[in-house]
Amino acid sequence: MKRPFSATVWREGQWYIAQCLDVDVASQGDTEEEALANLKEALELHFEPPTPTRPAEIRTIEVEVGAA
Repeated sequence: MKRPFSATVWREGQWYIAQCLDVDVASQGDTEEEALANLKEALELHFEPPTPTRPAEIRTIEVEVGAA
């Protein structure tokens, strides 16, 4: 599924910075085109479902929540 995102690009020193305006993701590159391509890759990775490396463990912790 493809979804459009808004982005802005600006120059900061020697780098072009591309920032998504819809999701808190940004990237950089030597050119505007490279910064946007890197932002596209970063967004694809951001929305990629996580792949666990081991089964999740359910743990119990105790927390002090009131005055003793």
